[in-house]
Amino acid sequence: MLPPTSQVSQDDTHRLIPDRFRDGGEGVLARLGLPPAQMQHLFQLDDATNSRLAGEANLLPGITVHELVFGVPHYRIVNAAFTHARPGGSRFSSDDRGAWYAGFSLKTAQVEVAFHYAEGLREVSWQEEETAAYREYLADFRAQFHDLRGDERRKDDMRKEDHNQQADRKKYLQPDSYRASQQLARRLLDRGSAGVVYPSVRHRGGTCIACFRPAMVGNVREGALVTFAFPDAFHAPKVKVSR
Repeated sequence: MLPPTSQVSQDDTHRLIPDRFRDGGEGVLARLGLPPAQMQHLFQLDDATNSRLAGEANLLPGITVHELVFGVPHYRIVNAAFTHARPGGSRFSSDDRGAWYAGFSLKTAQVEVAFHYAEGLREVSWQEEETAAYREYLADFRAQFHDLRGDERRKDDMRKEDHNQQADRKKYLQPDSYRASQQLARRLLDRGSAGVVYPSVRHRGGTCIACFRPAMVGNVREGALVTFAFPDAFHAPKVKVSR
């Protein structure tokens, strides 16, 4: 059984991406300070392996160029969310097609990003201070989304969930496994779904959205600079928001 759908009319959702990837941002290669000729060769090599450029050339298996967006503010940022899929996938996306993930509040986006960044630090038992700068992108949504929030969060349907529905929600929101949620996402994607709205697994009381369709990510604009300062891999970071 598929989750029910709800009309989502949500402005100012919050997505955080590493600041070096923002439009006009200074990339990692630019910091090398090499002679112009060498830099040009490196940029050409980087472009040849850039998944966003491959997607915009219709060379990716998971998404076609006809689904991507062009000529709107921050279209590269939008397209990158769908073409630079995380290895192994994320909660509601596979490793060959990404999604636009965002929180309904900046706090939720911060907690989600901090968790996953710290997870990477823990994998290598990082013992030193680590600072990471992220850029906030705001976006608006107006569409029917499949809804995993349950009756207590859905205003359009107050019917009580049966046991099977509750079990499915729990299965799709496991904190340490994306297997069931990725299978659900594939079924929804094949049926034309806009995406999923769901309770944050990392931020109690928070709400997240995973949009499957680039064209439905509306009115994207740049927001704050959010800096995370981790003492090490095992302690919560200090967060600074600069507007």
